[in-house]
Amino acid sequence: MEGVLTPEIWIAVAEQTGIPELRRTTRDEPDYDRLMRYRIALLDQHGIKLSDIQMVIGTLRPLPGGKEFLDELRALGPVIILSDTFEQFAAPLLRQLNFPTLFCHRLLVENDRITGYQLRIPDQKQRAVAALKLLNYRVIAAGDSFNDTAMLLEAQVGFLIHAPENVKRQFPQFQATESHAELLKLIKAAMA
Repeated sequence: MEGVLTPEIWIAVAEQTGIPELRRTTRDEPDYDRLMRYRIALLDQHGIKLSDIQMVIGTLRPLPGGKEFLDELRALGPVIILSDTFEQFAAPLLRQLNFPTLFCHRLLVENDRITGYQLRIPDQKQRAVAALKLLNYRVIAAGDSFNDTAMLLEAQVGFLIHAPENVKRQFPQFQATESHAELLKLIKAAMA
């Protein structure tokens, strides 16, 4: 979701709070647990609460063309967004995208303080694609970060969109694009 359809939430929080270390995302750190422990420690250190983050998220809008891309894609068949975001973050953005199906994780919160997180299941993106394939779905996937590559490898067809150069270099087997219009053409071609 983030970086593909919507802005990166943590980058927006970093800009709003003036804490540049929160700009670190799965594009920079492939170890999700290490990244989340780092983020939670920073939030604690700076006294940033869940409600503070939710206020920032409330100001975000989908990336240009993201909603239109998703609308057109849903007209072609079932669409599921597999994301490493959190239920407590996603609602304002999902509303703006006409409530697509989202599988994501959950934050652990005590008195508005983020104390941890609970994965839906380990490797949820890859395992969700594997489960869909067991149900005889042909899966075409797109993503932008290291945490998407297992999903892209599991899918019958995988694409990168808005991916940084380090991800493109490490995974040259995935066709990369910078536009939703081009990604839609690639998906339509893969469906033919």
